[in-house]
Amino acid sequence: MNIKKNIALSDTGFIFNPSTGESFSVNPIGVEIIKLIRDGKEKDQIKESILEKYQTDDATFERDYYDFVNIMNHYNLTEIDE
Repeated sequence: MNIKKNIALSDTGFIFNPSTGESFSVNPIGVEIIKLIRDGKEKDQIKESILEKYQTDDATFERDYYDFVNIMNHYNLTEIDE
């Protein structure tokens, strides 16, 4: 999975999709996850990074990560790896 190249992301969590004109906001962890995905990190690498920085557990990360990814997919912010 990749974040579409035309998706704009600010450091404050503002996301803009110029294809649809829609905008969204995410919290700092969401910004970090999007940046890690853009850097080509796989889910396990993202999980390791988040678990090191934040006080959360495996189960909570897994649930929240998949919810977040599903929301990004729903709003067409992602694309399948080629």
